[in-house]
Amino acid sequence: MHDPKQRFAEKLREAMTAAGYEPKPSVLEREFNTRHWGKPMTLHGVRRWLLGETMPDARKLITLAEWLGMPVQELAFGVADGNAVREEAAQWHVGVGYEDRELFDTYLKLPVPKRRLAREVILSIAKAHAADQPKPAGKTH
Repeated sequence: MHDPKQRFAEKLREAMTAAGYEPKPSVLEREFNTRHWGKPMTLHGVRRWLLGETMPDARKLITLAEWLGMPVQELAFGVADGNAVREEAAQWHVGVGYEDRELFDTYLKLPVPKRRLAREVILSIAKAHAADQPKPAGKTH
């Protein structure tokens, strides 16, 4: 049978097609980089995935599997494991109003560089807000 890189490439192409995407490097680069919180992949790098020359690291595999809606083990090794360990999705949205959910959805649709910028703005505002808050009595720094 194929080596692991070839199996991965075949499974990746099949999964992209099944999800309604053309298994082309330009499509893979765009879709991956909009979802992965980390160093963006180059067109050449994702092309090597599709050709079976290389495999992504574990974090990138997780991003791909989540995007394509399949277990990591199936994408990476071509086998579905019914006993696979799966992390339950956090229920962060419980108690969040529709306006905030809409904001989060909009944020997640932004390209990664724009998300990083938005994150930095929010963290700066939070830091300024924390500095404006009175210090609790009895605590000295």
